[in-house]
Amino acid sequence: MGGPLPLPGLLCVLLSLSRAGAQGSQACAPWCPLNSECVSATACRCKPGFASSSTEIFTNPLEICDDINECVPPMKVSCGKLADCQNVEGSYYCMCSPGYELLSGGTNFTNASENTCQDVNECTSGQNPCHKSTHCLNQVGGYQCRCRPGWKPIPGSPNGPNSTVCEDMDECSSGQHQCHQSTICTNTLGSYQCHCRPGWELIPGSVNGRNSTICKVKPFFTWSPPPGVHSQSLSRFFDKVNNLQKDFKPVAATDTIQNLIGAMDQLLKAPGDVEDIALPVRHQVATQLLLGLEQSLRTLAESLPEGPFTYRSPSGTELSLMNQKPGNGNVTLGQSHARIHLDWATATGAGNSSTGTTVVGILSNPNMGKLLANASLVLDPEKEEELQKAHEGPLRGARIQILSPVNSVFLTNNDTEKLASPVTFAFSHDGEISGKRKELICAFWKIDSNKSGHWDTTGCWKLGSGNNSTTCQCNHLSSFAILMAHYDIQDWKLELITKVGLWLSLVCLLLCILTFLLVRPIKSSRTTVHLHLCVCLFVGSVVFLAGIEKETPDGEAGLRCRLVAGLLHYCFLAAFCWMSLEGLVLYFLVVRVFQGQGLSTRWLCLIGYGVPLLIVAISAATASEGYVGETYCWLSKKHGFFWSFVGPLALIILCNAVIFVITVWRLTQKFSEINPDLKKLRKARVLTVTAIAQLFVLGCTWVFGLFLFEPYSSVLTYIFTILNCLQGLFLYVLLCLLNKKVREEYRKWACMVAGSKYSEFASSTTGSSHNQTRELRPSESGM
Repeated sequence: MGGPLPLPGLLCVLLSLSRAGAQGSQACAPWCPLNSECVSATACRCKPGFASSSTEIFTNPLEICDDINECVPPMKVSCGKLADCQNVEGSYYCMCSPGYELLSGGTNFTNASENTCQDVNECTSGQNPCHKSTHCLNQVGGYQCRCRPGWKPIPGSPNGPNSTVCEDMDECSSGQHQCHQSTICTNTLGSYQCHCRPGWELIPGSVNGRNSTICKVKPFFTWSPPPGVHSQSLSRFFDKVNNLQKDFKPVAATDTIQNLIGAMDQLLKAPGDVEDIALPVRHQVATQLLLGLEQSLRTLAESLPEGPFTYRSPSGTELSLMNQKPGNGNVTLGQSHARIHLDWATATGAGNSSTGTTVVGILSNPNMGKLLANASLVLDPEKEEELQKAHEGPLRGARIQILSPVNSVFLTNNDTEKLASPVTFAFSHDGEISGKRKELICAFWKIDSNKSGHWDTTGCWKLGSGNNSTTCQCNHLSSFAILMAHYDIQDWKLELITKVGLWLSLVCLLLCILTFLLVRPIKSSRTTVHLHLCVCLFVGSVVFLAGIEKETPDGEAGLRCRLVAGLLHYCFLAAFCWMSLEGLVLYFLVVRVFQGQGLSTRWLCLIGYGVPLLIVAISAATASEGYVGETYCWLSKKHGFFWSFVGPLALIILCNAVIFVITVWRLTQKFSEINPDLKKLRKARVLTVTAIAQLFVLGCTWVFGLFLFEPYSSVLTYIFTILNCLQGLFLYVLLCLLNKKVREEYRKWACMVAGSKYSEFASSTTGSSHNQTRELRPSESGM
């Protein structure tokens, strides 16, 4: 062995020798080492799986048996593919390599014939420790933890090992997207989307959000005049807007908005022939302009940078809008004419994408009211019932005046007819007007089925008013304005007096006409004037009773109503012209009694019927729309058209009032000259009757109508109505019944009807009556 035996080895030899001495009589060698077995009394060999350093059978007591490693080359065993050999003391076994397992589910085997190893899918079996932000990728015999598409390893975390942790990758900012240049990349968690740029729209067949999305510039609106409307002003406006559309570029959206508002201001500031269009068609044009502005500004606002935008034109039109990503809570937007307060959810709408921007805008146009003038008003049923209870009478309609600019409100949300939560507005206006049957109301422009419109209050209510500002709340959006409404409440007592008085006057006027035609003793130039005056009042009263009422109090006057207004205008002007001739004839009879007999019948008819015809013809030719009353078929007070009747009326009343004073003064003198001894009481009575007669004949009672300013005085209204509705009755009493000649003719007719002859007593009575009449002729001429 070449050296001294170590102490442990020496002890082992000594023990073996002692054991050999004790078993000297056995057949096996007592000194065989561990993991060996004896062959004879002098030889040993190693057990299977072990080997000695010399020969298989050895006799050297110092030999040992070492374990044989079958798994190291050169391998004496074969485990087959996808398996590894595992050595154990005195033996070995085979087991599948990591990532593989036996088909039977066992853990080991002993030779290649038992090898059924196959790959294990750690990703589906749950045997991988990949982080939840990664994706498990199975491989032959193993797996990897890789970031999902759209994600990337966090700094310091390698892509692939078990320790990989990932975070979202912003493809938009890193430029790793495939969006078309006509779109905008929007990053999402683990991905991105491609949306059209503001002011652009999808080309046909393209789907918004995908990598293949392609967009084109979106037309903000195509304007065209309504069918059948011929207006040079409108045509020029539409040409300007269409040119803006043709040259539109999203980067120049600000300039386009300002040019669009400028074109609208130019049209509304000087409407030109637009004001000559019939009222319903004009409202149709206004409706189209409001809708066009709303749609165009909503589209153009999407091309603006995020944030607020304001613009005030030289004509006072103001635009305020907010364009930003929707959020939580409320948004408040304001300018000098209006303010709006609503929540972002209402502005965005349920059907709009949360990845885009939301637009909230207000356009205040002070000139739009010109096109919306004379529009009708429809009150909320509850409001109408409240007014009827307050004024104790049915509501016939309302005359309105626009006090504020017309404010158009538009949102990204197009479905604004019924909002989930109400919107609060604050509108500035010219002033606060209050009075009897007057009220400030919040109204909106409602589009009719014929594309026209009217003012409405349904769904809007007033919260308060003060300091030239009114706060409103509405559950829908449109174009809004603050109106001053003057309610027309039907007064049944006044209406009853009017109808009864006019019917009674018609009967009396008819009797007057028959009297002046049939009673020969009273025929004169003045009787002719009386006759034509009664004819004009009779025809005017018939037309008034038959057609003064509108078909619909709040509706537009039709041809029938315009014809009634024209006839009433002519008949009452003719009546006043004959009243002026009454004064002229009276002047010749009393003042200039010895200087001619005045005008002939031909000249009287030419003046009495020709002058009113000329006034009506000029009025109809210059402003035919003036024959549209606010409530009745009468003259409109707009643009001073009402003065075509009130002007001549005031002039005639003034002239006749002067003649009335002169007549009464001259009659007083004549009474004294004819019979100075006439009793004062009788003189005063005759003078009083004469004066009262002249008041009604000369139309001086109509002076009460000249003082009926708004708000109307109830006392003056009743006095005016009673005196003038009963004018026919007063004329019959004063011109016929108080005339002795007429009374004699009535008696004669009565006797003829009764079958009796006119008696001598009656003749003598008549003769004496004639003598008295001659004595009082000046007074009778005053009658």
